[in-house]
Amino acid sequence: MKKILMALSLSGALLGGTAVWAEDAVTTPTSEVAATSTSQATATTAEAPVAETPAAPAPTPKLDTGDTSWILVSTALVLLMTIPGLALFYGGMVRKKNVLSTMMFSLSAAILVSLLWVIAGYSIAFSGTGAFFGDLSKAMLNGVAFDALSGTIPESLFVIFQMTFAIITVAILSGSIADRMKYSAFMIFIAVWVLVVYAPITHWVWATDGWLFKAGALDFAGGTVVHINSGVAGLVAAYMLGKRIGLGRESMAPHNLTLTVVGASLLWVGWFGFNGGSALGAGARASMAILVTQVAAAAAAFSWLVVERMIRGKASVLGGASGAVAGLVVITPAAGFVGVGGALVMGLIGGVVCFWGITALKRLLKADDALDAFGLHAVGGIVGAILTGVFYSDEIIKAANVTLVSTFAGQLWVQVEGVLATMIYSGIATFVILKVIDLVIGIRVNADDERMGLDLSQHGERIE
Repeated sequence: MKKILMALSLSGALLGGTAVWAEDAVTTPTSEVAATSTSQATATTAEAPVAETPAAPAPTPKLDTGDTSWILVSTALVLLMTIPGLALFYGGMVRKKNVLSTMMFSLSAAILVSLLWVIAGYSIAFSGTGAFFGDLSKAMLNGVAFDALSGTIPESLFVIFQMTFAIITVAILSGSIADRMKYSAFMIFIAVWVLVVYAPITHWVWATDGWLFKAGALDFAGGTVVHINSGVAGLVAAYMLGKRIGLGRESMAPHNLTLTVVGASLLWVGWFGFNGGSALGAGARASMAILVTQVAAAAAAFSWLVVERMIRGKASVLGGASGAVAGLVVITPAAGFVGVGGALVMGLIGGVVCFWGITALKRLLKADDALDAFGLHAVGGIVGAILTGVFYSDEIIKAANVTLVSTFAGQLWVQVEGVLATMIYSGIATFVILKVIDLVIGIRVNADDERMGLDLSQHGERIE
């Protein structure tokens, strides 16, 4: 009887065509099924009417110290991805005269976004009942009590875990504008962008009332929210800033690939917290998310190096580091939904497609995306988001209580819909924000400052 009831429940959910996020999926408690079965059995055997047994109350959420410990560690790992991870990864790829300014973008993201997230960002992303935009009911973390819970972890921990995602999103897009954007313009831009672009898209995808959440879009750890969003914003910024002086005529080779490899390594390790922590608990799903993250990163790095060897004759160190990051990006939206086989295929595909993204596609777009934020993150995010709808594991989906859209084609379309919506909104909003800033104070340094290098012209410092 129990298996029949479960089958009927699953069929009804599929026919309903409404998908929900794993952490918020609602299932019928076993106690309710047992109570209903007992009542029905009694009614058929007893001659006198029997009073209906009241449904068991929903269990009161309780703090789980194991889950809390894991998310505490994950939060530190995600912050490690930005400072020092991404700072080193990007810093090693620019010319010596712009190393400090490039790393300062990542450091500034950690500084300013932390404040913005507490002031209003978290509230816009995770409060209210709007489909597109949260409200300000939790501005300055109003209502986030000391002992308030978000699932089985303290809500304060959920706040800072999500804060680290906002931080790295801003840091990623800074790769597109390296070597030529005013520091003052960058700070104003991210102050507006986090609240107007990042927080609303987060609400769409991860808030229970968000329209993409309700539509059933699968994005476990930020394929749309983080990677497509930042990559598209970076591409728009690159177009608006224009190309670097001397591009194509002067050497723009990385000044120190050692820093880049160290940075990529820190990103790889930190990604275990990024994807594994998005399970919001310590268990089988977090474990599988970490395993598929490792597999996808290795597979993408391998396929990237093979293609690079075939086309360029050598497998480069920068290629290996970039390929690993590509795989990490591709698996991000799928980490809590796919098995090892799906991750392996996604990684192999992601490495090849992202290599194409920073070579052939970059030439077609004719944008000076300095450190390939679009080619790695937006392209990888698009591939990952769509393939999530192809390679999800029925076993994992069932174990996580995730209800899919009723048809495979429907699920795939919802994934594409999330990609397109993120690209369009992020692109248009980023253009408007930068256009206004450009009209007021300008967004690009002057030619003399650019030739001097942003380390000296913007910060008054340089590496000897």
